[in-house]
Amino acid sequence: MTPPAEHPYDADRVLRDFTGYLRLERAMSPNTIEAYGRDASYLLNWCASRSLLPTAAEAADIEAFMADMHDLGLTGRSQARLFAGIRQLFRFLRLEGYMDTYPMELIQAPKRGEHLPDVLTVEEIDRLIEAIDMSKAEGTRNRAIIETLYGSGLRVSELISMPLERVFLDEQYMIVEGKGSKQRLVPLSPVAAEWIESWLADRERLPIKADSANTLFLNRRGSGLTRQMIFHIIKVCAELAGLRKNVSPHTLRHSFATHLLEGGANLRAIQEMLGHESLATTELYVHLDRTRLRAELLAHHPHFS
Repeated sequence: MTPPAEHPYDADRVLRDFTGYLRLERAMSPNTIEAYGRDASYLLNWCASRSLLPTAAEAADIEAFMADMHDLGLTGRSQARLFAGIRQLFRFLRLEGYMDTYPMELIQAPKRGEHLPDVLTVEEIDRLIEAIDMSKAEGTRNRAIIETLYGSGLRVSELISMPLERVFLDEQYMIVEGKGSKQRLVPLSPVAAEWIESWLADRERLPIKADSANTLFLNRRGSGLTRQMIFHIIKVCAELAGLRKNVSPHTLRHSFATHLLEGGANLRAIQEMLGHESLATTELYVHLDRTRLRAELLAHHPHFS
């Protein structure tokens, strides 16, 4: 149903009034209010992407939302927290007269499970990048690696196996082979493309091994990098940046998705970029997809502005 005339729906006002309700009437802690407010914004953005009024949402819509968030990697503990946040949102909407029903009533809360990696703020991402020692020979390579992980949301396995022939710097996109040998097209930020181009100049001076001739990122001996080496690079930078969070390659992937989602990016586009859907290989589809997915990043990713 649509909200009563005395309470016309406005997303910004709803979110503001909701956090005020949590603070004044529910007396929740600042951390809980911040978390529940973020959860509510996820749902409001999801509904907006489907031209659905949250005040008209039904149980099936909430289940679809939770399924989409699960596909983004929100499992266990984080999914349970998300459920609690949107449950409070719908209680507020009903209490304030925005809706007559309570769609959460018949939905079972997800079970708590494994804790997800921390999410870095944009400021923390910048500190991580600034901590790269550019005086070292591998500085340019490490900058290109971190910009690519955060700017494109790659898995570490996808990064270390990335072939040169699937990186298109002029067009600023990559063709990534993910789980199940499924290929997807992922845009590159202008910053990442610039640093990869600089790294390729350094790469030409390495004694490249025959079996690594088509691998994008190499160590100083001309061989492909290992997962452990990528973890080490990021851990060292995190320590130098003074970050107290547990930072790993997956932290950058999770931050990529979270920052896009918080910025209002289309959830389906994020899923495609993360590799949750297969990518058609026709030339026309690739062209159309590159334009659409890149538009999502230009509009919503901090390093694309």
